[in-house]
Amino acid sequence: WKDIDPDFFNTYGFINRGISGQTTPQMLVRFRQDVIDLKPDAVVILAGTNDIAGNTGPSTLKMITDNLFSMAELAKAHNIKVVFCSVLPVCKYPWKSHLKPAKKIVQLNEMLRSYADTNGIPYLDYHSAMADEKNCLPKELADDGVHPNLKGFKIMEPLLLDALQKINALN
Repeated sequence: WKDIDPDFFNTYGFINRGISGQTTPQMLVRFRQDVIDLKPDAVVILAGTNDIAGNTGPSTLKMITDNLFSMAELAKAHNIKVVFCSVLPVCKYPWKSHLKPAKKIVQLNEMLRSYADTNGIPYLDYHSAMADEKNCLPKELADDGVHPNLKGFKIMEPLLLDALQKINALN
């Protein structure tokens, strides 16, 4: 995201700790140094699609949510506000074209929303804002159907700013 729209990150002083292709267990391992040690006001967590793609081996939805919920609990224990983002829609991963992830992503997003609602965590629903009628990410928003392009990020940015403003984490 920062590579495609650096002005967005620079304007607000956001720190991007996303690493392309990483899965939630990899993120959880580095959560202390990449989030807690930096003492941010808030952390925005958008993860799970690479797990569904099997980037580091098979993952169940429970495995994915356990990792995401652990990140949220670690952040909250250190007085860091959390925003959970829905996983973006995907119909086909170019590197794993035999998978059909759309329904699994919808299920994961329902689990994230439920946890967020139960635990008073804002849930940022990018999926609804970007999905087409088949729960795919349209080509005009992501050239490869997975990774947003500038037009896709321009849809996401005001939604993120709104979510951060609601939790008083936007300076």
